[in-house]
Amino acid sequence: MKSDRIKKSLKWTLRKTLRGSLFFVIFILLYLSVGFLLSRISTTKENAKDQSVEIFVHSNGVHTDLVMPYCHPLKNWKEIFPGSLTRGKSSEYKWVAVGWGDKGFYLETPTWGDLTVRTAFKAAFGLSSAAIHATLHEEMKESEIAKSIRISKKQYQLLVEYVEAHLQLNAFGKPVHIHTSAVYGDTDAFFESKGVYSMFHTCNTWANAGLKAARQKACWWTWNSSSILRLHEK
Repeated sequence: MKSDRIKKSLKWTLRKTLRGSLFFVIFILLYLSVGFLLSRISTTKENAKDQSVEIFVHSNGVHTDLVMPYCHPLKNWKEIFPGSLTRGKSSEYKWVAVGWGDKGFYLETPTWGDLTVRTAFKAAFGLSSAAIHATLHEEMKESEIAKSIRISKKQYQLLVEYVEAHLQLNAFGKPVHIHTSAVYGDTDAFFESKGVYSMFHTCNTWANAGLKAARQKACWWTWNSSSILRLHEK
């Protein structure tokens, strides 16, 4: 009798495990399929005679940044992301690349080898806070991983407002700098951000939404960077 109970218990556990695994596989396949289809549908760009501002979408293969002039009459990002907060301490740069993402990913996983199940789980299901990552660049050129986009001053102002809306500010109205040793080089820094990262609102979803805010061509929805770059190939 005891042996029969053990066998029934094992069968029940096995069935539950198989059902859970099957559900997980179906969910992932559905997620990837829907993401692929929606990333192939693009929004319409608002045409403007004034195309005096150049921006870039830049990818490292996984993550997309929105790259803007570091100092422009419409917005001086030096006041928001000062070079003094970077390890190099210099503000003599022409471009600032701004990305948004899960704080745990940014600060706890400098390489994929550092990624833990706990960090990945919290990020995927929106259980962690978000951060803004700003990186200063001396130059930015059109390439396979960087696509130039010409926009109007009005459209650029909309993009600026989009980025600013995601920054957490202190009592003095200044962005909250994250003091951390988890910087990737001499020209980057992290800042506290509003919003929650999840598998449905990724770093690339955020960048894609920024292009929508600036009334540029963007994916209907996407979780990956390659879809964004593809839309802006010349």
